[in-house]
Amino acid sequence: MPARAPGEYPPPVHVTRLALTDFRSYASAELALEDGVSTLLGANGQGKTNLVEAVGYLATLGSHRVASDAPLVRYGAQCAIVRAQIAAPGRAALLELEINPGRPNRVQLNHSPVPRPREVLGVLRTVLFAPEDLALVKGEPDQRRRFLDDLLVATAPRYAGVRADYERVLRQRTALLKSLRGHPPARALARAGGRRADGRPDGAPAGGAADGAAADDPPASGAARTLEVWDEHLVRTGVELVAARLKLTAALRPLVGRCYAAVAGAESTITVGYRQSAGRAGSVAGAGPVPGQVPGEPAPDPAGLADGMREALARSRAEELDRGVCLVGPHRDDVDLRIGELPARGYASHGESWSMALALRLASYELLRSLGGDPVLLLDDVFAELDTGRRERLASLVAGAEQVLVTAAVSADVPPELDGARFEVAGGTVTRAG
Repeated sequence: MPARAPGEYPPPVHVTRLALTDFRSYASAELALEDGVSTLLGANGQGKTNLVEAVGYLATLGSHRVASDAPLVRYGAQCAIVRAQIAAPGRAALLELEINPGRPNRVQLNHSPVPRPREVLGVLRTVLFAPEDLALVKGEPDQRRRFLDDLLVATAPRYAGVRADYERVLRQRTALLKSLRGHPPARALARAGGRRADGRPDGAPAGGAADGAAADDPPASGAARTLEVWDEHLVRTGVELVAARLKLTAALRPLVGRCYAAVAGAESTITVGYRQSAGRAGSVAGAGPVPGQVPGEPAPDPAGLADGMREALARSRAEELDRGVCLVGPHRDDVDLRIGELPARGYASHGESWSMALALRLASYELLRSLGGDPVLLLDDVFAELDTGRRERLASLVAGAEQVLVTAAVSADVPPELDGARFEVAGGTVTRAG
């Protein structure tokens, strides 16, 4: 990455001290960190990844390895505590997080309790490179949605609340659909969406007395009104999330292309687009196509997105009631990645997939860097996964970052461009080498 000119980016941030209590394999651990590169060396299973996972958790309130908090707490302990002293020019902060599986986590900033953990998002920002990143290219859509949403929160922490609101509405609406599944009034509810459950257009003659009775059933009328209320909640919260994702995808698009060329060492036509699972096909505002955009990608216009989502809900009403699941919304969308004319998933080679995964992370870093200073880069056992060319190119691209934490099983895995402080990790202890 190019050297930063004075005033080109906001002041960088780095971690000066990390302390763990009952986190993963550590009963207790503490290490002083500097800016520049710090490498954590140790055999597999010694706890290197646990350290970078702890830093990443402070930044995102989530782990890149597990979906729940329970595995983060050392066996036999009730909770885990992660503390970090965070420095930036002219200021410093102490961030403390108590992880309580099954109970709300507790957060303190500069020794003062914070009412909601998500209020500290943005105090520390990280970009993590890990072997799991291949799932961004080869995995299911939920991996790419999480990537986009995590980056969205990193760019603007208020979207943590937007995402939480949408997930709450989705749970409530899904519960309602499940409760109505197989219920006799469900046929009439399907008619409320413009199509009968039997597939005939609304207003077609009923096939029997049961159909007519269901259409006039008072419980069906009440359930229809309740479902319509949750439809509007889903549209309201879903549109805000989709519009933000679309804008973020547009910002990432040129960065991913440049980063792919840099890490792959060759020019390729890279396409990054946002694909809705259902809804009205739209187009980006303005005349003519946007380079690298997926055809049919909608404009981030809330009114148009809302209309499309309502139409999709109406079309899907019968199937949703039949299956008891919510089939429309950002929880079913995907990020479309293409190399040349072909989708990366299923067609890219192993090397191309790694180049795409690295390009997504590098583009995230460049975007965050332009918005609010250097994030801390976390490179967890990445170099052992790469061929020599990609290893060297990635090292040269990240060497100029404000702070880089690297984990490796052997020092030979770390390119010479990333020379810096070294720590040895073994038997639950961390010691400075040399």
